[in-house]
Amino acid sequence: MSQSPPVLSYPIPSRAPLEPPNEWAELRQGCPVARVTLPSGDEATLLTRYDDVKQVLADPRFTRLLTAPDAARLSDSEDGGLFNSEMAAIIPDSGEGHQRWRRLVGKYFTAKRMAALRPAMAEIAEQLIDDMVKRGRPGDLRAALGFPLPVYVICDLLGVPAADRDRFAYWSDTLLNLTKFGNAEIDAAQAEFIQYMSEHVAAKRAEPSDDLLSELIKESAAEGEGLTDLELLATGMGLLVAGHETTANMIGKMVGMLLADRTRWERLLADPSLVRSAVEESLRFDANSGFGLPRYLKEETEVSGTVLPRGTTVICSMAAANRDEDVFDGATDMDLSRSPNPHLAFGSGAHSCLGQSLARTELQVVLEVLLRKLPTLELAVPVEELNRVEGLVVGGLSDVPVRW
Repeated sequence: MSQSPPVLSYPIPSRAPLEPPNEWAELRQGCPVARVTLPSGDEATLLTRYDDVKQVLADPRFTRLLTAPDAARLSDSEDGGLFNSEMAAIIPDSGEGHQRWRRLVGKYFTAKRMAALRPAMAEIAEQLIDDMVKRGRPGDLRAALGFPLPVYVICDLLGVPAADRDRFAYWSDTLLNLTKFGNAEIDAAQAEFIQYMSEHVAAKRAEPSDDLLSELIKESAAEGEGLTDLELLATGMGLLVAGHETTANMIGKMVGMLLADRTRWERLLADPSLVRSAVEESLRFDANSGFGLPRYLKEETEVSGTVLPRGTTVICSMAAANRDEDVFDGATDMDLSRSPNPHLAFGSGAHSCLGQSLARTELQVVLEVLLRKLPTLELAVPVEELNRVEGLVVGGLSDVPVRW
């Protein structure tokens, strides 16, 4: 199958805040391996079919880091951001080094550990909802609940003060830049972030407590094969960004999707046992998940009948793949009881999201508490008037106005 000419600019804009671009279905059907132009002006290859995306994410020939000289630059700024930065190169990309890192860090994000955090998460969610109600209608669900809850949780896990959450949010946004920030602003913010986390790691090494970074430091001292200070620094920064930014956005989008069609919310009120499958379906149905996962090809490889040369930068659109009609019956419908639901929202293979149990737990808790405390919740504006987050590699809604 031949590739299309590079006529599409990427990311492909959508005509509605919670709906996918029409081009996704067209590409899946007619051009699943498409050439696109990125905000930087560089070209990349876009994958939109489920099988292709899953294949590439699991294939070690497609590497995670985009620091190679011939890799496409994603951003329109000189600094490459999250995927191209020097900080991204600190965590090993593959092999035993990567397995060691996932083994050391991953055991703190097991489903069992996250389940133990549920009562504390529910308590935080209830307090945040009570505070929103006290401030009166309408409220902004993203600012009142979606953003602060995952921030409180990840800050507690890392042992950093939640009072610094606004600084974390700004630093995270600059790391996730696509077109929003200029070079000088990004460089200054990242220097501040690195300095902050360096001092935090040093303080935990001097006086460990019971947070994740302290435990990693203790384990390093005991076993002699733990993480270096630089790896701890990169781990702390990565977890702080991933631990609140994506989940904060997903909380707002999930509630927006469920309230966009009132019958969805009513169905959950009638049968709260559907919360878990509703969360999974929200993750699958999310058409505003952001840029997708970029990969750099180290050797010539074939995908879906198309030969990709060495040096190709591939963009895996998990959101487009999650709408693949060949994999999901009724893919364009939001089915709250869908099972099984093998969506790719958290990626696939060796680089699947380390914190997916944390994200799932937070989303489930938020939905359970909202259904119980605010059964009359509804959007305070028409769904088409919701505003997308712009200029970042993550997708989200800038605010979610609600009333009850």
